[in-house]
Amino acid sequence: MIPPPESAAPLALVRQRSLGWRLVWATLVFCALFIMVSVLALTWSAWNEGLTRMDAELAQIEQIYGDTLSKAIWELDREGLQTHVRSAKGIPSVGKIILTVTLANQPAEIFESARTGWTGPGWAPVRKLQLTYAPFPGAREEIGELVLFGDEKVLWQRLRSQLATIVVAQLLQSLMLAGLIMLMFNRMVTVHVRRIASHLEGVRPGNLGTHLSLERSSQSQDELTQLVSGVNQLQGSLASHLERQQRYEQELAQHRDRLAQLVQERTAELQAANERLQSLARTDPLTGLPNRRHFDEAKATEMRRARRHGHSLSLLICDIDSFKDYNDHYGHAMGDTCLRAVAQALRNQLGRAGDMVARIGGEEFGVLLPATSGPAALMLAERLREAVAACAIEHLHSTCAQVVTISIGLAVRESGATEEFGALFQRADQALYRAKAAGRNQVVGPENRDWPAKKGEAA
Repeated sequence: MIPPPESAAPLALVRQRSLGWRLVWATLVFCALFIMVSVLALTWSAWNEGLTRMDAELAQIEQIYGDTLSKAIWELDREGLQTHVRSAKGIPSVGKIILTVTLANQPAEIFESARTGWTGPGWAPVRKLQLTYAPFPGAREEIGELVLFGDEKVLWQRLRSQLATIVVAQLLQSLMLAGLIMLMFNRMVTVHVRRIASHLEGVRPGNLGTHLSLERSSQSQDELTQLVSGVNQLQGSLASHLERQQRYEQELAQHRDRLAQLVQERTAELQAANERLQSLARTDPLTGLPNRRHFDEAKATEMRRARRHGHSLSLLICDIDSFKDYNDHYGHAMGDTCLRAVAQALRNQLGRAGDMVARIGGEEFGVLLPATSGPAALMLAERLREAVAACAIEHLHSTCAQVVTISIGLAVRESGATEEFGALFQRADQALYRAKAAGRNQVVGPENRDWPAKKGEAA
């Protein structure tokens, strides 16, 4: 429910004040931080300038009093020395002066004078000057030392006078900056935001065609221009939405009928896709041969058929020789090409519809030969081995040939046998192992090769 104007107006007012106060507080905090950092930086600079200035003043005093004091020391004018020391003490930058007289064959004498209330140099600079005198050309003797101590109180007095100016200048600068920011924000943002809020409060379904406009230059292309454009686009979208809603309701009935037809079509497509997926799930994507899943299904079917009809079942397990070395030296891309070529060569040698070659491992292939005797299976295995070698795929890193070859393990389930397929597979795998151990690129079957040809089986 839309709240009454009496409750809406105070809420909008609170939000406007909240935005303004946040800007004020943010500006004041920024100004305070700016003043603190600026005052610290300028104070440090003023302090260093004060030290440099005082050190320069002490150096100038050394230049002024150095020769005069040297001459008075050489002439043993103690009254003059005391007068010079007291006069130097009166210079504002000097806190204390110590003059040490060290004439030859005479005890050292010290003349010193300090400003009233002077407690020590503190942070003020201290300068020392060795006093020399040339009694005649080419001769120079050290006759004493002049030590000037700066007055720290003078440093602090100068700094305080500069600090007040620094603080006042930074404060005025920050207040002017804060006032300028708030004034610009009010003229450039706040006034127009209130106009936008007032327009949005009056938007109703009947006046969606009334566009929002602000009293500002048409050349102003900024965020407020984007906001006005967005509000007008939103109103236009709402107006067109109300119009489209009625049209959509009329079209909805037509879509229902069309949807039912599409569902039927999609159902037929899904059934066809499922059939294709089933085929893909039973096919090796690299070689196009049946995969291990298809091989396992076929072996179960052929075992049942062999038991039922009393036929033999031959199994060949083919493995590419030194295939890991081939991949390592020629790369996996060439390895994939090699696998496809070997698979095609094996498939081309199978002439009967019931014979099947499948990829059952990385470089391992299984060949099921239903109703095939041992001698016939052995002859076919030799043809398979020769067909792969005839592909002449270069393999310079093989231990048995210069081309890609295969080793084949052969096992035969004779008619009337009761063994399961697992035992047949194990015997074929052991035969493959013997072929590998015997040097590869050969066919190895059962040790007893006295295979009688059975009636009704392939010979």
